[in-house]
Amino acid sequence: MILKQRLDQKQVQKLILAPALQQAIKLLPLTNLELIEIIDTELSENPVLESEEETIEKTTVEGIEEGEKEREEKGKEQEEKPEDSESEEVKEVQKEDEDSEFESYFQEYFDDRFRSYFLEKKEVPSLENIVSKGSSLWDHLNWQANLTFFDKKDKEIAQHIIGNINEDGYLTTTEEEIAKTCKARVERVNDIREKIKGFDPVGVGSLTLKEALLAQIEYLQIKDEVACTIINDHLHLLEKSDYSHLAKALGIPLSAVKVHMEIIKGLDPTPGRKYSQERTFYVVPDIIVTKEDDKLDIVLNNESLPRLRISSYYKKLLAQASKDNPDTYRFLKDKMKKAFWFLRSLDQRNQTIYKVAKYIVEKQKEFIEKGIEHIKPLTLIELAQEIGVHESTVGRVVANKYIMTPRGVFSLKYFFHKSLSGDFGEEISSLRIKERIKKLIGSEDKGNPLSDIEIGEVLARENLKVARRTVAKYRKQLRIQPSHIRKRKFEMEEA
Repeated sequence: MILKQRLDQKQVQKLILAPALQQAIKLLPLTNLELIEIIDTELSENPVLESEEETIEKTTVEGIEEGEKEREEKGKEQEEKPEDSESEEVKEVQKEDEDSEFESYFQEYFDDRFRSYFLEKKEVPSLENIVSKGSSLWDHLNWQANLTFFDKKDKEIAQHIIGNINEDGYLTTTEEEIAKTCKARVERVNDIREKIKGFDPVGVGSLTLKEALLAQIEYLQIKDEVACTIINDHLHLLEKSDYSHLAKALGIPLSAVKVHMEIIKGLDPTPGRKYSQERTFYVVPDIIVTKEDDKLDIVLNNESLPRLRISSYYKKLLAQASKDNPDTYRFLKDKMKKAFWFLRSLDQRNQTIYKVAKYIVEKQKEFIEKGIEHIKPLTLIELAQEIGVHESTVGRVVANKYIMTPRGVFSLKYFFHKSLSGDFGEEISSLRIKERIKKLIGSEDKGNPLSDIEIGEVLARENLKVARRTVAKYRKQLRIQPSHIRKRKFEMEEA
């Protein structure tokens, strides 16, 4: 077989994402705060782009430069006059005026004397009030360990124990493993762990819930043998809220169990959570909906975003560079093209978000005006077909976006949920069914709570056909306990 080189033409279909399309897709899921970072980066990399603030500053500088040019031209005219015998004196006077003006403008930088504003007394906030990060659980425990253990080996063991404590405050490894790692006796590790359990928060470093609760009872000096017995021997009954069996096992009435339970409820089952590093995130709505004259108006919240424009200076420079310097022309043309792409992507992002928000508001108008009972089911496919985009585009738009309505602030994902069919074929939102289940359980007879089957029967009479498994699933999502647990808790409260 002979190998030869030849040229062939072949037609192949490929999906290629142009840079402009990639940029538009990248901007869609961003929040306003994330978008500000992207805009700042683009402004720093592309000189053709400028914000409105920069434009104002440049206009001011240009006005100053024009004023200086006018003064120079007037000076030249005066110099060119032959009949002016005092031209040299005029020059010297102008030069002195310019020097004095220059010196007065930069007087603050040239003057070496003490200035009065340096002597002003201002209240400076203490450093403790501007610390950005609070003390973590491990930092707090290590600080106490350094004040408790002075032997080098004890400090090493304490650091290993503290390093293996999770966020809830429990030790995630055994004493034997720590003793093996530190090459120490298990008894010594246990002694150090017992001291750590007495640190703040009390009970930290425990291996089990029972150990943590007993450590807190001992530290608080609570003299309640029944509570200790419940923690030692009957925690499994507490998990099931089986108070009647607990009363029989202890040989005391249910009312007496209630007294001891109040003591146990005052203990902390997760002592480490006291120093949790979880932060509160404040929501900034991306879309604002207001109601005026029975009409819902939609506005994109772009107040914090800088307004961009193409620099007129670089436009002129591009026109000049086309004749003089081809390299500069290619560079500026590339930057200009990228700037147009970026502005177009921003505009396309705003248009897509507005279309999505408009359809959601029109679809959920009754919900916004009347409440959760009137919310309608909505899917990504339905919305994508209505506004003429792909389903993945809608998914990117609704990610991390919030809308502020007269009903409150909601995530855009809140409006997307499954639907169930009623007796007459109409679509019913799953959120509406959840709200109905919540209200039924809230108004039930506490002594005889509704079971999942009974809740399903009530919903069926209201034209909401829901299976028992679906009722149980929605109840768990609402974090509502089963009927037998609710009944036991009610009996405990009434005892």
